Amino acid sequence: MAANRSQGGIQLLLSAEQDAQSIVNAARNAKMARLKQAKEEAEKEVAQFRAQIEAEFQRKVAESSGDSGANVKRLEEETESKIHHLKSESARISHDVVHMLLRHVTTVKH
Repeated sequence: MAANRSQGGIQLLLSAEQDAQSIVNAARNAKMARLKQAKEEAEKEVAQFRAQIEAEFQRKVAESSGDSGANVKRLEEETESKIHHLKSESARISHDVVHMLLRHVTTVKH
């Protein structure tokens, strides 16, 4: 009878151990599923953030290239203005420069 009782106790312990093992396995599987889900959610968030940053970058590039066209036009206008100024100054003083050069070339020094 004592052997029967100990046999029953052992069976009860084995059954409890199997139940505990199945609970642990279920918890482990649930944890793995949640980790996988969290990873997928994080990857989606990263993809959205990356797309947002890329769109912002493209917008800034487009704005900069627009400014670049304005800068080119401004630089062309400034260059034309400076060229016009230099031509008018050279026309204004060219007579004096030619006269001075002729005087130095034709002056004889002993």
